[in-house]
Amino acid sequence: MRIQTARFLITVGLVSLMTLACAENGNSDAAAPSVTPITAEALLASPPSGALILDVRTPAEFEKGHVPGAVNVPHSEIGARLAELGDDRNRPVVVYCESGKRAGMAEGELLAAGFTDLHHLEGDMRAWRSAGRPTE
Repeated sequence: MRIQTARFLITVGLVSLMTLACAENGNSDAAAPSVTPITAEALLASPPSGALILDVRTPAEFEKGHVPGAVNVPHSEIGARLAELGDDRNRPVVVYCESGKRAGMAEGELLAAGFTDLHHLEGDMRAWRSAGRPTE
């Protein structure tokens, strides 16, 4: 059991490092495909329950304004708070932060946890605001 746990932790670490390296190099292909703010809104409204929009910024950033309906789980807490994201690992999840780096790290952890339908909000919260999309 310890060997399996160690292998899992190594895999999670490698996925996180690869995602971080890609995010720092501007290559988001290794993580989740990007979706525009308008496409993200369509995913949120899609049946049956819509996508989960995941804001991985700090609670203070979240309080200053976020995508309507977003769930706030800081990127550093994703692993410990997976249960809050629900049991449906196939539900579409749109991840964003302020500029992209933290979202990329969170996507790596979500992929390692078995989430299969991840999307990255193109341009993150900055683009959402710039596009004039609503905030809460």
